[in-house]
Order: sequence, then C-alpha cells, then structure tokens
Amino acid sequence: MMEGGITGAIVAGGASSRFGGQAKGLLEVGGQRIIDRIASALRPVVETIAIVSNAPDASEWLDGATVWRDERSERASIVGVHTALLHADRVFVVAWDMPFVTEALLRAVIEGLTPTAGAVVPEGPNGPQPMCALYTRDCLDAIERALDAGNLRMMAVVEYLPRVARISLDEVTRLGDPERLFFNVNAPEDLRIAEAMALR
Repeated sequence: MMEGGITGAIVAGGASSRFGGQAKGLLEVGGQRIIDRIASALRPVVETIAIVSNAPDASEWLDGATVWRDERSERASIVGVHTALLHADRVFVVAWDMPFVTEALLRAVIEGLTPTAGAVVPEGPNGPQPMCALYTRDCLDAIERALDAGNLRMMAVVEYLPRVARISLDEVTRLGDPERLFFNVNAPEDLRIAEAMALR
C-alpha cells in the first residue's frame, strides 16, 4: 500500500572506533558517500529525509535533511528507531552503514504496509532486517518497554512489535542479492569488500 506521509530516517550511530573515530556513513563506496547512496534510494519513496544523530556536525551531512537527536542515553540502534518514532507517525529506518539498499527494495517494504500492520520488516539471509524497515507510531510503546527493560538488541525487539508484516526472503531475492542489499560496513575490511561489490 503506497501512501504519503512516510519519513526516511537514516540512523547514524556514533563515530566508529573501528574506523579511528571516522563517521561510517561519510565513508565512500564506489566514489559516493554511503549516506548519499542511501538518500538516493530513499528520496523517490518518502516525503522527507531525517538523520538521527547526536553528532554536532550532523546538520552538515546531507542537504535538506532534518536532524533528530536522541532523547534517551542508551547507545543502541533501537534508540535511533525510538527517536524517529517520537518525530513521525511512519518512518522508514535505514542504518547509515548500508551502501547497497535500493529504491526497489524500499518500495517493496512500503508496499507491504497494510492498515493493520504496525511495522514491515524484510527478511535477510540471517533473519529479519530491523534496520532497513518501516515502523509506525504503534511500535513506540513496545520499543519504550524494551528500552526500559534494558533489552537493547534490535533483533529481539522485533518479536515484541505489534502486527509485524514480513517481506519474505524469496521476495527480497527477486529484487536483488540479499547479501548485497543488506550489507553493512562495520569495519575496514567490510569497506574493502563493499568497494569490490560496487564494481560488480
């Protein structure tokens, strides 16, 4: 179901120690910053784009993007989703270290939203991909309960969200190689792999 009113939220974690404190999403893959690659995939399918980050220079990262800062002190991806849902009724959350998400993938997730679904989460090779998923405000209570209980693992939180619609691995595979679509740049070796992938 395609509707307006969806915000794309690029969730930027803290400066990565594995990259010597350099912000991961500002690294380049295939000659383009990862954050720009994600924004290019998001723009055709969302109304606005926001960056979830506490970095003091976050407002300089992406032209036209709003910056939302965390209101909770825990350090985990789930906090970024929580922050986004405090600001928007429906948010497409993408972690800022995923250089190969595509418009087709994001569109398929959005089209999985039904009037009764609280969230739409695609399946990857290793299970649900909660950091490339669509969330509605209906998820906020469950996420706050998880945070209050100290449950910071995003994969575990998915099990407690209300009425999760799934995009099956088979459907994702029709849109591209799931290993590529959901690839994360978490370490310098991942960046080298991503550079090689970008050439293919």
